[in-house]
Amino acid sequence: MKRVKVNAYQVGLVFKNGVYQRMLTAGSYWFWGNEVVQLYDITKPFYASVELNFLLQDKALADILHVVEVKDNEIVLQYENDLLKQVLTTGRYAYWKSVVRYEFVRADTSKINIGENIEAAVLQNRLVASYVRSYTVESFEKGLLFVDGKYVQPLESGVYYWWKNSTVIHVGKVDTRQQQLEVNGQEILTKDRAALRINARAQYKVADIEKALLDNKEYDKQLYVVFQLALREYIAGFSFDELLEKKESIAPFILQSVKQNAEALGVEVKDFGIRDIILPGDVKEIMNQVLIAEKKAQANIIMRREETASTRSLLNTAKLMEENAMLWKLKEMEYVEKIADKISSISVSGNGTLIEQLKQILVSPPTPKGE
Repeated sequence: MKRVKVNAYQVGLVFKNGVYQRMLTAGSYWFWGNEVVQLYDITKPFYASVELNFLLQDKALADILHVVEVKDNEIVLQYENDLLKQVLTTGRYAYWKSVVRYEFVRADTSKINIGENIEAAVLQNRLVASYVRSYTVESFEKGLLFVDGKYVQPLESGVYYWWKNSTVIHVGKVDTRQQQLEVNGQEILTKDRAALRINARAQYKVADIEKALLDNKEYDKQLYVVFQLALREYIAGFSFDELLEKKESIAPFILQSVKQNAEALGVEVKDFGIRDIILPGDVKEIMNQVLIAEKKAQANIIMRREETASTRSLLNTAKLMEENAMLWKLKEMEYVEKIADKISSISVSGNGTLIEQLKQILVSPPTPKGE
């Protein structure tokens, strides 16, 4: 005879010759012979030592067990007291109905959509993350969802979660911010066969993501070709001199020319501009010579204009002096003053005639009374 005590947090299962007999709750029990009692802690999961179906035939035992069956392509999130403890995969699991509060959330992973009410924080949990795939569409992006190669729907900015399975998911994304396209190093012949190298830039935004990604392949490369052809069409229609005169009209023409093709690509062109027009070496030298000649001609015109004005001024002065003896004398005195400023001393030798001549020059004769 042997005595077995079952505590309040335990359950005992009685086996005789390996065959389940009955369940024991809290208390003390005496046994004879070959009966064996297996004790289980009801605060922990139940792991049966024999086939669970045999044990569940005992209704009393079945009533105090949570039995969870997980099928293929399913997972079950097991919570204990509102805390995620583990993810149950294919199989059968049993838990005691006790002071521990269990909750089970079943999810069908054969589908991509997470239809169950599972929070994003749970999907990011290390226990669940391996069963989930996520895609992020930034605030400046738009996306398209493809499932098994088929377009399904557009995606606005946000974080998206799908179950990880054999279904192929692809998210095509486009940056919707204003972007710049460089059209550099374009070797173009003008109408008079002058070879020019042109560097330009364009600014654009993706306006229709479905056109950009579904109807076109590499829309940005196609847009580059559209600008390239429009630029060549414009440059080839003018001679070099005409092009220099009409350079301000290049951007409006290009913008209007590419508008329709850009819309077909799902793109809205915002601006276009020429950064550089690079001339060949020989043409550049000729242009420099022309520029120098023009500047020299302008300088000659200015010099002649100034000479003419100076001559006219002298002529007017001469006329006034001819008409006014006093003005003539003042002009004489002005030049004598200028000469005197440059002479520090004068030594005079000779007869009185020389002194009288200087006196006549430097000293004005007295004005007769009555005049």
